[in-house]
Amino acid sequence: MIAMGGNSLSQKGEAGEIKQQFAHTRHALEGISQFILRDYNICINHGNGPQVGNELLRMNLTYKKIPPLPLGICVAATQGTIGYMIQQSLQNKLRDMNINREVVTLVTQVIVDPKDPGLIKPKKFVGPRYTKEKANELSKLFDWKIREQEPNKWRRVVPSPMPEYIMHGKSIKALVDRGTIVIASGGGGIPVFNNNDGHLEGIDAVIDKDYSAAKMGRIIKANELWIITDVDNIFLNFGTSKQEKIVSITKNKLEKYFNNGEFQKGSIGPKIKAAIHFLKYQGERVIITSIPCIKKALDGNAGTTIRNEA
Repeated sequence: MIAMGGNSLSQKGEAGEIKQQFAHTRHALEGISQFILRDYNICINHGNGPQVGNELLRMNLTYKKIPPLPLGICVAATQGTIGYMIQQSLQNKLRDMNINREVVTLVTQVIVDPKDPGLIKPKKFVGPRYTKEKANELSKLFDWKIREQEPNKWRRVVPSPMPEYIMHGKSIKALVDRGTIVIASGGGGIPVFNNNDGHLEGIDAVIDKDYSAAKMGRIIKANELWIITDVDNIFLNFGTSKQEKIVSITKNKLEKYFNNGEFQKGSIGPKIKAAIHFLKYQGERVIITSIPCIKKALDGNAGTTIRNEA
């Protein structure tokens, strides 16, 4: 199971033009191709924070002329657009590698609890990063909720419930087991809930893609979860003079650090929580690293490896 960050496709400080996103997608797939060369059966999900943030901004700028869309619909739309970019780029890469494997994108709904606290207090970062002054200006103009993600880097935040159940899991597992490369639960999945009539209904929120990747890993019975982000490793005491790179660690030891508040809630924290969840219920190991380090990480020479106790 591979979780690709949204910044793998739309990087910090860029406008996020489609040509740029396709270029970043092709670059990211140079790393993903290493799994294919080693005959991994894989399922990929991806973030969509920058992309869905841009969708929301477009609607804020045009709402007087075009009716705005709910947040859940924006998630569905970015699942399609990002899935298309990954699917086409990866299919072309497979042709270049002379490998006959199919790539499919599955629009994935994820059931959440409509009473989840994450729906009440927005915490999920979306869209570009701004200075505090610019973020405050946009917040007042469009009634945004904003938070500081990094020093003097402010972003919009939106509701984000925890995923309870990923739909279409049997179909996804069947495809993965036969060697099809599946792109699923993109952007964490489209949040839905069961209403009083027992029917599915969309909800105005986004889901953290790392949490969904951990759940999906359980469904497809993955041995490994790879969380691909913009750092090569995770660190203790990050950003201080005592910063220490973690190369290998057990789930239990990492969980103690996590419970003691070692990792930032808005950035690396959700990835740690997802890793712990995956190892608790299914997998053998989790690797957190960046695109350029994937090959070395597959050889055990890069990244942070989190493993269950021997």
